[in-house]
Amino acid sequence: MKSTYARNVDLWEAEIGDELVALDPEAGACFGFNSVASDIWRILGQAQTLDEIEAALFDLYDLDPMQTRSDLVELLAELIRLGLVKES
Repeated sequence: MKSTYARNVDLWEAEIGDELVALDPEAGACFGFNSVASDIWRILGQAQTLDEIEAALFDLYDLDPMQTRSDLVELLAELIRLGLVKES
């Protein structure tokens, strides 16, 4: 079975242009997401596999497949480390 990824916390969110600023009131932490990370955050509103997240990004952007997978794995690991995303 493939791992799925989903949001682990509810953040207060505000869009500024094509970026997202989010506050975790429980932890007192603030996060800034660039446009691609903002779209990934939206995608993670429902549990998704790595392949599903990647496919959704390909629908939105013209991306290099090899670089996209690497960058996505790195971003998900950082979001998990920060406690924002959970892997099941």
